[in-house]
Amino acid sequence: MHLIVFMFMYIITALVQQRRVREMIDRDRRLRQYLRRRKAFLMSSVTAVLSIFTTTRNRHVWVRNRSSEDNFWSSVELFDDDEWKAQFRVSRATFDYLLEQVGPAIKRRRTNFRVPIEPKRRLAIALWWFARAGEYRTVSIMFGVGIATVCNIVRQVTSAILERLHQRFLSLPSDQRLDDVMAAFKERCYPQCAGAIGTTHIPVSPVALSRDRPDDYLNERAWVVLDVYAGWPGSTSSASVLSCSDLHTKAEDQADGYLFPKEVSLMIPVHLIGDTSFPLKPWLMKSYSLKDQLSPEQHRFTHTLSSACSVVDTAFTRLKGRWRCLLKKNDIDASNMSKVVVACCVLHNICEIRGDSFLPEWNTGTVNCSSYLRQPDMQPYDGDTFCPAEVHILYSYLLSIVHMQQQTTER
Repeated sequence: MHLIVFMFMYIITALVQQRRVREMIDRDRRLRQYLRRRKAFLMSSVTAVLSIFTTTRNRHVWVRNRSSEDNFWSSVELFDDDEWKAQFRVSRATFDYLLEQVGPAIKRRRTNFRVPIEPKRRLAIALWWFARAGEYRTVSIMFGVGIATVCNIVRQVTSAILERLHQRFLSLPSDQRLDDVMAAFKERCYPQCAGAIGTTHIPVSPVALSRDRPDDYLNERAWVVLDVYAGWPGSTSSASVLSCSDLHTKAEDQADGYLFPKEVSLMIPVHLIGDTSFPLKPWLMKSYSLKDQLSPEQHRFTHTLSSACSVVDTAFTRLKGRWRCLLKKNDIDASNMSKVVVACCVLHNICEIRGDSFLPEWNTGTVNCSSYLRQPDMQPYDGDTFCPAEVHILYSYLLSIVHMQQQTTER
């Protein structure tokens, strides 16, 4: 009996000791949690107090102090209108218009740790890079920002231009604008034309080609832009690029096979024109191949169409002359380069529409570039299933009427 009582007391004592041990462990754990919370509260309080006194100062751990006294950007406000345009390829009025349109999209929120780069300087950095495609290190020194910051700003401004201005300034003409375009082509002796299409190749550095087949990107060698489809490898034919474009899809989805409404069409439908590298469509006319034996009427038609189609070369020359990043091999990714191309086309249209003049000296180097930047030879498209003969006769008839009217006017 005594043995049983002793064992019972022993068990009770062991349980009490075990409970006390658990209580001590729990008390130590609660104490550690309390100390951690108090430490976190004290640290946050200290940070909040310090931020009050460091709001106007840059912390070296967050941003590198850069002197703005001797860089290019510090003297920009002293530029006259000519110097401003020479540097940024747009007038002050056009720059202010662009800043108004994309400024809210490229503005960054101010924090307690640093003051963000203002939208005006962001836009200026992007335009200067578009105009020259200089190294990021050079742009960094000129504008007093970091090298990585230049790269990010170019991408941010490019995206803002595409998001806010693409649909407004890159679209097929309609209504009064369509009438104006047709009238302009009629002055070039080619009626019922709503635009000309063409292709151009943009050089990209091999290090920027992140795709599986970089060899595909190696090729064989004062009008606004209505539509842009960029990003295809240089070895792709003009006809193949066109067949994959939104323009082709829009035209082919029409029930009557035409791209423009019949209300503006006479006997001849309103259409686009292109060179012999494109397929012949009800909405796309091209000239006869010079390899064929042509009649005088066919020669005249080909000459007139080619003359009207030359506006494409003029547009490309002005586009690349103003935004010379399209002339150089850029190290940015090919997918991002296609966005830059479209953004430059939007900027080109804005300048043309606003009457922001193109300076002749910007064409220096755009025609006689080094051989590796030379445009490849045109490859004629031979897969036409639409017979052009009857259509060309109608066009020739209409052109003959226009020529007679011009002769009458001259007399």
